[in-house]
Amino acid sequence: MAITSSATGREAKALHYIDGDWVQGNPPIMGPLTNAVWMASVVFDGARAFAGLAPDLERHAARCVASARVLGLDPKLGADDIVALAWDGIARFKDGTELYIRPMFYAEDGFVTPRPESTRFVLTLFESPMPAPTGFTAHLSAVRRPSPESAPTAAKASCLYPQSARALREARGLGFDNAVVLDANANVAEFATANIFIARDGAVATPVPNGTFLDGITRQRVIGLLRDAGIEVAETTLGFADVQAADEVFATGNYAKVTPLIGLGDRKFQPGPFYEKARTLYFEWAKTQTRG
Repeated sequence: MAITSSATGREAKALHYIDGDWVQGNPPIMGPLTNAVWMASVVFDGARAFAGLAPDLERHAARCVASARVLGLDPKLGADDIVALAWDGIARFKDGTELYIRPMFYAEDGFVTPRPESTRFVLTLFESPMPAPTGFTAHLSAVRRPSPESAPTAAKASCLYPQSARALREARGLGFDNAVVLDANANVAEFATANIFIARDGAVATPVPNGTFLDGITRQRVIGLLRDAGIEVAETTLGFADVQAADEVFATGNYAKVTPLIGLGDRKFQPGPFYEKARTLYFEWAKTQTRG
């Protein structure tokens, strides 16, 4: 059941729950007339499994269901159903295997608008080792995040990701790993693939959700953990100058959880105490999470 992982470039084992059965490899699921192929009626979510844990799996499943409804789909499975299937899939891998868990809803039929009753569901789990927190570099992207009036930003919709891919291609072409992306009003929204946090003068700040970027589940979790630890976290409007002037910068996201920025343009950063605290708190919390 080996496929090539787009994240690592190596062979990875994958399982997919499709129409009541577990299928290996990378099976075809769409045809040229599928609405999702030409009209992008696809939503997904991403969760993680590692060390026998699946932190916030329920919240990721619930967000996938909510995203489907934003796009006019009719998800027949609820969050609890997705969670149960995910644990079934996790159990089919070797204990402790580090996995990416991706539920997805899409429309099979419809002319331009999806036909809700044609909504299909696929759950994918594939091997994906947790990245080492060695840090990443970024620059300021020319690409902007869309406003809620111009794109379905309330959903984790696949049609939003070509914009992120544009920012990543631009950054990597210039020798950086990622990009700081602004919103339509030139305020900092996020990194191209993760939420952004800065620390300065003993406090942490992160862009306030304004509908232009995904209010990440890991982002929400880290904010809560830091505040519970007595650390001030302000959700506020940030300009790029605020990021440049920060003492430290770090990212949160499902794929790598909490990672430090080590370079922004020509400026070098060091992983700082707030990043270290956020990462430690997250993984300490994750260890307390058990199935159900």
